[in-house]
Amino acid sequence: MVEDDDRVSIKVHMPRWQKKRWVANADQLDMTQSEFVRSMVQAGRRGFGGESSEPPETGSNGATPRGNDLETRVLDVLRNSDLDYLGWEELLAGVTDDIEEQLEATLDSLQETNQIKYSGRNGGYTIQNESTN
Repeated sequence: MVEDDDRVSIKVHMPRWQKKRWVANADQLDMTQSEFVRSMVQAGRRGFGGESSEPPETGSNGATPRGNDLETRVLDVLRNSDLDYLGWEELLAGVTDDIEEQLEATLDSLQETNQIKYSGRNGGYTIQNESTN
């Protein structure tokens, strides 16, 4: 585990609206901005196949930041809803909306770089011919 005196700072540039959103999300989760960003980065690394080599860190207040991304997303959907109760379908739509956007953007990108193609005749996507080195 990383000792407090081994920590370093990094600087991230982002639009002002995004920082406000992250601050609000961190507050909702009772996390510092650092804990929130660190948790997002680690969750993103897991999503790309990267794994943390260290156990989850504890926050300055001794609490472990929420590491379960789906749990965090479910809570966000419930907190941001105008309704007091959401059913399975509403929750499913709320947590999968982002993945649909990510998949669409990824498919567009892979098609633009000719790594995959879509065939309406065959009803799906396929990898373009790969040359072996």
